[in-house]
Amino acid sequence: MLGRTANGMFWMFRYLERAENMARLLDAGLRIALTRDLETAESEWRSVISTSGQRAAYEATHDGYTGVQVWNFLLRDKENTASVREMLGLVRTNARAARNAISGEVWEAVNEGWMQIDAKLSRPVSPSQISEVVRKIRRVGTLVHGAVTNTMLRNEGYHFARAGTFIERGDSTARILDMKYYLLLPSLNYVGSSLDSGQWEQVLRSVSGDRAFSWLHAGQIDARGIVKFLVLDDLFPRSLAFCHSALRRHLAGLARLHGREGESNILMREADTLLADLTSEMIFDQGLHEFLTDFMARNAAIGRAIAEDYRFLS
Repeated sequence: MLGRTANGMFWMFRYLERAENMARLLDAGLRIALTRDLETAESEWRSVISTSGQRAAYEATHDGYTGVQVWNFLLRDKENTASVREMLGLVRTNARAARNAISGEVWEAVNEGWMQIDAKLSRPVSPSQISEVVRKIRRVGTLVHGAVTNTMLRNEGYHFARAGTFIERGDSTARILDMKYYLLLPSLNYVGSSLDSGQWEQVLRSVSGDRAFSWLHAGQIDARGIVKFLVLDDLFPRSLAFCHSALRRHLAGLARLHGREGESNILMREADTLLADLTSEMIFDQGLHEFLTDFMARNAAIGRAIAEDYRFLS
């Protein structure tokens, strides 16, 4: 497979994951803001922008933090190069570049999804429309992933697509947990204590984990339990452990097809060694922020190594 095609597959699914994650973050912010007074709602929308990593860009053009301002900035603002509309446009561009490596069903899901979302985001999104728009964005991701699973050969293209998905998903979960954990804690003295269950549920909603966590923990929501679930539970498809396990399998698949391992496989094994025997107590002893920062740095290094190993720019 040409490096340009591999690059297209890898980044197509990174951008798709980013768009989905943004929709989940907005959905969680919307739910909690609707139950709060004006001041608390503004604080929640500020945290959504901060978690997305776009606070500087937002504050360069906006004075306040109303819901309408925030979601239109994140969804469709022409000045925001990381908007959902821009991300889905890049998904379609990369899908076109890798057209010979994806099935017809995958292309149709991407192209039709883009056209639907582009039409929805061609005008400012009103409060009466936001829930529907968020659902449609998430639905596009679901349909594309379903088409990949059900129609694509388990070849190089498939492995690059899934590697892109899990690199991005792991980074997003770590970033959300890192930002939200400290935004929700008024003081370090509260670490590990039982706080407002509604706000901690919002953390879980940000990664679509609220129902799964409830099933596994009988509805008992606490900070340490959420950290353990989102970092170490390899049954949950958005946990850091699950993402790294899946990424390892797809990198191993690429190594088998190419008849050699690369730097990305070496870095993957090092990351696995660090996660293998980890406990939640060890994470808190190290410091949650420090652990997550290290995870994100290693995750990014693996992503760069994949590009080098498979000559994405060739």
